[in-house]
Amino acid sequence: VRLVEAGGGLVQPGGSLRLSCQASGLTADGYVYGWFRQAPGKEREGISAISSRDGSSWYWNSAKGRFTISRDSAKNVVYLQMNGLKPEDTALYYCAATHTLFLDDNNYAYAREYEYWGQGTQVTVSS
Repeated sequence: VRLVEAGGGLVQPGGSLRLSCQASGLTADGYVYGWFRQAPGKEREGISAISSRDGSSWYWNSAKGRFTISRDSAKNVVYLQMNGLKPEDTALYYCAATHTLFLDDNNYAYAREYEYWGQGTQVTVSS
């Protein structure tokens, strides 16, 4: 199982970035993919998640209203479109995957619930 993130970089406040997560080695269906971020000295924070089963998506914390998660099932790629970026969005962004089903969707916001992780891509928002 391999998850590879891409698309990070340096952007000015108010700018946009689109992160991608290429998944390989997973079965074709039945996973939830999550995006997390971790700033220096802080805990890993759940941003958004999407189900490969039906495309259901969830957002937490500051992602609401600014970030959009999507997937390309044919390519096994999950995207995170980030608009209106702020300096406080600066962090290492991770993609993760879990095969676990939860009755409470909010469980997908927690890093401990994911089995597979990418190496992360750095996002820096600065003028």
